[in-house]
Amino acid sequence: MRQAGKIGPLEGFYIGDVTRQASARITVATPGQGFSDITEAVAAFVAESGLRTGLVSVFCRHTSASLTIQENADPDVRVDLMTALDGFAPRHGQYVHGMEGPDDMPAHIRTMLTDSGLTVPVRDGRLALGTWQGIYLIEHRDRGPPARDRAPRCRAMIQNPVA
Repeated sequence: MRQAGKIGPLEGFYIGDVTRQASARITVATPGQGFSDITEAVAAFVAESGLRTGLVSVFCRHTSASLTIQENADPDVRVDLMTALDGFAPRHGQYVHGMEGPDDMPAHIRTMLTDSGLTVPVRDGRLALGTWQGIYLIEHRDRGPPARDRAPRCRAMIQNPVA
């Protein structure tokens, strides 16, 4: 049996009031299924906010698109992730729900497996992501969002504790 990892002490512990926040909407036009790197858009939002420390929350107002933090160095990773999602929720499965098209129900399942929101720490006015991490919107529909809403929207909000 493998030995469990050793957990170190808490570092940089801080308690404080939230004094400022900023909010904006990011619209991502997607041509159909796939990953859209939104890291630069979220980083630009953080920079424009002027906040130096806190958490940025990103939320996607769609049930057929989602958000994830993944490797941004090798595009093959995103191809393999889409292949894995195809295995979990095949596009031509025998689903009952089909009012919005045959790609809708698998998109709902994929969103459930990934997530509609995420949170990233902000340090020194920058996203505190790992070296090879990027923030992605994943469009799960084959033809992109239906006509009622042409582009998935993400809401980004940052909160800053008293320093």
